[in-house]
Amino acid sequence: MKPGLDAAKNIIAVASGKGGVGKSTVTTNLAFALKEKGYSVGVIDGDIYGPSQPGLLGSNERPKAEGGFILPIEKDGVKFISMGVMNTSGKAMIMRAPLAIRALSQFLSGVLWGELDYLLIDLPPGTGDIQLTLAQQARLTGAIVVTTPQRVALEISRNGVDMFRTVNVPILGVVENMSGFSCKSCGETTPIFKTGGGEKLAKNENVAYLGAIPLDPEIMASGDEGVNLISHHKGIGPAKAFMDLADTVVKGQEAAKSDTAEPHSIEVVNGKVQVEWEAGNPVTYETFDLRFACPCANCVDENTGVQILKAEQIATDISVTRHQLVGRYGMAIHFSDGHNTGIYKFSKLKEMESGSRQDSFSV
Repeated sequence: MKPGLDAAKNIIAVASGKGGVGKSTVTTNLAFALKEKGYSVGVIDGDIYGPSQPGLLGSNERPKAEGGFILPIEKDGVKFISMGVMNTSGKAMIMRAPLAIRALSQFLSGVLWGELDYLLIDLPPGTGDIQLTLAQQARLTGAIVVTTPQRVALEISRNGVDMFRTVNVPILGVVENMSGFSCKSCGETTPIFKTGGGEKLAKNENVAYLGAIPLDPEIMASGDEGVNLISHHKGIGPAKAFMDLADTVVKGQEAAKSDTAEPHSIEVVNGKVQVEWEAGNPVTYETFDLRFACPCANCVDENTGVQILKAEQIATDISVTRHQLVGRYGMAIHFSDGHNTGIYKFSKLKEMESGSRQDSFSV
């Protein structure tokens, strides 16, 4: 059994610009819906400070270890890991960002998931260090942005879209949660907020609209009680909305994977970086040129964009020792002079291949 994320075919982040939009609820029920459709599914609760997946999934079982790795908890066939099941004290998780990122990195590399068709990562709200770490380390194959029809939620949700675009993660689309109140008695859905906000956001940002999830008492009750909404309602009522969402996500993910901008392969050959943008057509980059084009703050002024590094400061015999992939959008290059802090975007490497060096590599 492979540890970490290598055994996951699709790794999808579920994000929101702000808290309180029901992102975790959408993650939980999407996971159950995918499982109901026959896929093997896992969930990482990425909200270190406010984990909610143990309650929503209905399990506070303590995870076990095997061979130095963590075995995920399983509920109704969905595997998951969360700080909520690691922290048995019941007290608030009070830690600085570096420690939170370290804990999250352990979830990414230290869990024995087994073979998974889909691994969903329930991100904390916002676009800070934790979100960027996930985007860089998890090799995300897609992202879903959850919003509500409220104007403030829609405006902040754009930040999430921008973040995933910046790090070259395919945006599968926007989900509008709490789109209207679903009455159990009459079956009617009544808008509480403005209508069509999520669809408008998707249109303005040129991403797919994945659908609307109603504000339904059954969804609330299932989350409070840790009950599998999908298996209890078998595709009717609110469960149908999540089953439809699962279908849309599967189709969107397959389309996104067929349209990736990632290179076919990257190797270090004789101290130089060799990239195959197309299979069988390797491109070799001169190491001196790559080192001179480093975008890090030591080589380029972050405020002015003016290059600090001078050509005469680079050794003529400089070589590349290794490379390290950063998310789906670029790589860090380790040079023989010890420098390794620049992140080279794939899009800019392609420009460099064609002779264009006008733009920075920086993220």
